[in-house]
Amino acid sequence: MKYRTLGDAGLRVSEISMGTFTFGGRGDFAMVGEQGVPEARRLVDCCLDHGVNLFDCANMYSTGLAEEILGEVLDGRPEPLVTSKVRMPIGDGPNDAGASRYHILRECERSLKKLRRDRIDIYYLHEWDGSVPLEETLSALETLIRDGKVRHVGCSNYSGWHMMKALGIADRTGLPRFATQQIHYTLEAREVEYELLPAAVDQGLGTLVWSPLAAGLLSGKHRRGQYPADGSRQSRGWSEPPIRDWERLWNIVDVLVDLAEARGATPAQMALAWLLDRPSVASLVVGGSDTAQFEENIASADISLTDAERARLDEVSTIPLLYPYWHQDQFARDTFTSADRALLPERFRG
Repeated sequence: MKYRTLGDAGLRVSEISMGTFTFGGRGDFAMVGEQGVPEARRLVDCCLDHGVNLFDCANMYSTGLAEEILGEVLDGRPEPLVTSKVRMPIGDGPNDAGASRYHILRECERSLKKLRRDRIDIYYLHEWDGSVPLEETLSALETLIRDGKVRHVGCSNYSGWHMMKALGIADRTGLPRFATQQIHYTLEAREVEYELLPAAVDQGLGTLVWSPLAAGLLSGKHRRGQYPADGSRQSRGWSEPPIRDWERLWNIVDVLVDLAEARGATPAQMALAWLLDRPSVASLVVGGSDTAQFEENIASADISLTDAERARLDEVSTIPLLYPYWHQDQFARDTFTSADRALLPERFRG
């Protein structure tokens, strides 16, 4: 396993992280997985044996049951890094969601107890909350850092201006800066290149990627008109991620399958290797139902794409230069920074 520095922070994280989204299976989460302690222990042990040092969780996964399972499995093993998230609804009460000081401080305490740990290594704001002043939100995170309960903070599912507003307030007031963002980014979903990746490069945030295989749709198991016997998350009613152009998706899968067969790899490994080559990406958060899936995904970190392979994947997945980017590309290209080049970086190779 290789390790990368999390943006400008000093934390070193494995290129492949383990996601615990499938732990528990409480409520709607049964559509994506129902792994209990024995299954989770096998998967966690597999990841640890292969050098994975980061385990990603959230307080809303199976309404806290995923944290409980991860906590039991990692109990007595303090070395792995653990993340959790706060903001999503975890009940029906008036303060059971959001980024208020009340909710953040309460939920962090609850997460620590479930995880059986005295600190959370990365604590994410799971979603934007425009109803709470960012000063209040960041002040609550400062309290957690000061009290030694959280080491680093980050955001997830923010827009570019949300993230930059938070960073601007942090810089102006001395409140904590985000060290990382966790985003959805795949060969099929490259819209984060418009703002989120350039902002991360410019501001020194390390990027973690959730659902890097588009909930398995880029694994090669799903083909145009061909589906595995157990279907997909989408077929079972799960809405993430949305696919707006299925023909484009299948074209990408066709190229992944072709390249994988020529190299002796798997389509999933090729898709993950492409992501690991993108600007600011520190780690890919992968899930799975068995150890073979994790071993396959972890092996993607050993693949270095050739220029020809990268070019084919870039071409089939390219996104248009929206305004103002096409205008900047015509008239400001000679002043572009590394952050500007995070949008369609293939334009600057060679």
